[in-house]
Amino acid sequence: MYEQITSIMGETASNCFDIIAQAPGAAGSLPLTDDLLRNAPSGDLFGMSQNVGMGWKPGELSGKQFLILSTQGGIRNEDGSPAALGYHTGHWEVGLLMKAAAEELSSRGGIPFAGYVSDPCDGRSQGTTGMFDSLPYRNDAAMVFRRLIRSLPTRKGVLGVATCDKGLPAMMLALAGMPQLPGVIVPGGVTLPPIDGEDAGKIQTIGARYVNGEISLEMASDLGCRACATPGGGCQFLGTAATAQVVAEAMGMTVPHAALAPSGQPIWIEMARQSARALIHMESQGMKMADIVTEASIRNAMTVHAAFGGSTNLLLHIPAIAHAAGLTVPAVQDWIQVNKNVPRLVSALPNGPIFYPTIRVFQAGGVPEVMLHLRQLGLLDESVPTVTGTSLGQVLDWWESSERRHLMRKQLKEQDGIDPDSVIMSMEHSQRLGISSTVTFPTGNIAPEGSVIKSTSIDPAVLDEHGVYRHRGRAKVFTTEREAIHAIKTGGILAGDVVVLLGRGPTGTGMEETYQLTSALKHLSFGKYVSLITDARFSGVSTGACIGHVGPEGLAGGPIGKLRNGDLIDIVVDRNTLEGSINFVGEGETEVSPEEGALILAQRSFHPDMRPDEALPDDTRLWAALQSVSGGTWRGNVYDVERIITALEAGKKALGW
Repeated sequence: MYEQITSIMGETASNCFDIIAQAPGAAGSLPLTDDLLRNAPSGDLFGMSQNVGMGWKPGELSGKQFLILSTQGGIRNEDGSPAALGYHTGHWEVGLLMKAAAEELSSRGGIPFAGYVSDPCDGRSQGTTGMFDSLPYRNDAAMVFRRLIRSLPTRKGVLGVATCDKGLPAMMLALAGMPQLPGVIVPGGVTLPPIDGEDAGKIQTIGARYVNGEISLEMASDLGCRACATPGGGCQFLGTAATAQVVAEAMGMTVPHAALAPSGQPIWIEMARQSARALIHMESQGMKMADIVTEASIRNAMTVHAAFGGSTNLLLHIPAIAHAAGLTVPAVQDWIQVNKNVPRLVSALPNGPIFYPTIRVFQAGGVPEVMLHLRQLGLLDESVPTVTGTSLGQVLDWWESSERRHLMRKQLKEQDGIDPDSVIMSMEHSQRLGISSTVTFPTGNIAPEGSVIKSTSIDPAVLDEHGVYRHRGRAKVFTTEREAIHAIKTGGILAGDVVVLLGRGPTGTGMEETYQLTSALKHLSFGKYVSLITDARFSGVSTGACIGHVGPEGLAGGPIGKLRNGDLIDIVVDRNTLEGSINFVGEGETEVSPEEGALILAQRSFHPDMRPDEALPDDTRLWAALQSVSGGTWRGNVYDVERIITALEAGKKALGW
């Protein structure tokens, strides 16, 4: 009867029962004063008791207190081996950054505190119901981070240590939402690519490639083992994780040359110490996040995003950061203007034309090197302050003549044989290579509110002689990603098809990423001849003729929800003018104009299989409702408190509550 209990409880060493019921407490005495005892909140006084209880020396309690927040995950042994795994490599080593920053703060008389809100991995949750929590997590984590900040009333400033797809945007939202505090972002860096193998983006297609006979079981097993070549850092491409780091630096929220540093290496650790020193300086000078996150710095970030060819997910995160800071939220027209004015200057995964991993972008000079080129083009506001306490213009002046820049670029060229100007290039070089600007926003009778495509990453082989992507094909309609990926794996999708995945926006799935589909199409031989249209979103590593963020979403009454198998779809994306359209133009053998197509769609019923996913958690249903009344996808899926309260009050009145 007791065997199961005995197996769990095990043999207990006798000394386990030698319990001590009292302890002497910390030696010394608190540095209290008459004024503190008379006027300080009891929380401040009790906080001192807890600080010495945790081992801080009583004589060192008068220092300024700084909070280090992190997305750290997993449990590392002292030798770096795992005692418990994290969700992803991106947050696996960031505790080392926290420790270095804490040591720097304390060495300068500060008292560091630390708090944690770990983050999920979009790569790990692809194709699973875990993806339904991915985007909603960002808002929730930002709220918890802000609650942690406010719950330490004695903090003088905050270091936010984070990396991947939702953890770093959440941290940026949190700090931007504390405008009266000094704050510095510490990016978690990148992992290295394998010497012989595939990057973390391509490796996610081994299932689709195996089923289609393009790789063997042995090759899939071998390549999969090496894709994450070092244990820490975000993925090796300019996906959402890397792009978020780039945007944080472009916004002035990090020290110079912080984004995309190699995780675990000395230059990465030193960045944590530099960030701690920057935070101390900000506090001493009375600088606040409101000085850093401004409408001008938001515009700079949008500009740098375009120059890098960054992830389309930042079209959700940058507006959310602006909202958190109480600024004007960039609209679609703002994004269009930026992308029409800004050339793409970075050659890297996943866009090319040379598929350098992100570490090469860092070695070539990273964000400040790109900004030097943008400065020459007059595309930046150099007057904006940065967390260094100096303006962006002064940072770029320092960078241009710095030893750091000279040594990094020299090493890349002489030791690795890579011309840094082929990684980060001038506008003239970019134009000679025929590189187009980053993002286009197609509209049409399928997407009256707009949609998004990373047009710069469409395979040049499928463009016409004018650089325009044109595809008129029959729709293959799916209401779940599982059905669509099954069709790809079993021959149900052919060259020339238009895959339509509907009902997968915020209301249906929490606006899931559909990288299973986009990656399979990219890495299958016929994939370049297939287009994808969805009201869901894409991973930042996605490329090809993939159109997402279709608005309105199907479950909010969008016409995408009325499409059927066999419908004739016409897609035009001009990579030169950054203009595009997606239209329903026929059913059966009958072709119609886009205007006639709109009338037909208006009279149709919605797809009978379109509904919120049966596995959608209540937490995400609540998120979807709140972000919907707050303006939805095109305002960054935020929680706009005033709009939410107004909607609730109107609802209560209508219901007679």
